[in-house]
Amino acid sequence: MATIAQHPAARRRAVKRRKHAGPLVAPVAVFAAACIVAVIYVAYVLWPRWPDAPVATDAPSIPITVAGTVFNIEPAAVRIPSQRNAGSQNRIDVAYLWPSLIPPDPSIKIIDGKPVDPNERLFALIQIDDGALPLAQRVRNIYPRYLSNTQASGPEGLIVHPFRGDTPYEGEDLVYEKAQPEHFLARCSRQGVANAGTCLLEKRVGAADVTFRFPRDWLSDWQNVAAGIDKLMARWRPNT
Repeated sequence: MATIAQHPAARRRAVKRRKHAGPLVAPVAVFAAACIVAVIYVAYVLWPRWPDAPVATDAPSIPITVAGTVFNIEPAAVRIPSQRNAGSQNRIDVAYLWPSLIPPDPSIKIIDGKPVDPNERLFALIQIDDGALPLAQRVRNIYPRYLSNTQASGPEGLIVHPFRGDTPYEGEDLVYEKAQPEHFLARCSRQGVANAGTCLLEKRVGAADVTFRFPRDWLSDWQNVAAGIDKLMARWRPNT
């Protein structure tokens, strides 16, 4: 079969079209590649994944970061199973047997038919700073507005300063060490559900707030309570 010769002008137009199409190839290829990468990333982010399994309660201490601050905590001391993971978290709820400061056995919920007595445990909440003023500033600038004009001596070495009844802290006392208020200072309710009241003692570590909770009855042994809290803080942050 005879080959049909292409007209010279047609050949020139074809070559011209190829020359004009050439510069568009690279941008189109780059755009297509970017679209593919974007689709893969979105699929990776949105693809459902199972959360990591909590660490076993008998495992050694694990590093948990709260507000950029690392705390080395025993998994058995963490009260909520989903929080028993190393890495960054917004809050950690922990508890220790008192006075041994040993993490409790999470599997033991009832002893001799009775629930575990919370008065035998020291509780702590570690969470991101919620924007509240540091305790020292509250003591200087906030609490004096709500305190009564009278104060009394508490257990040896402590001062008990009641809040007025017409304030947000009604029914509470500010209890602090007379010689070193910054070392031991707690807000204690006068009545509780199962005891004479509950005390909250706060510490700030970096941008993390640590709030310890214990029965008001423990104020009679406050020196050991303060020592126990210091011991836990040193255990959680051994390199500081």
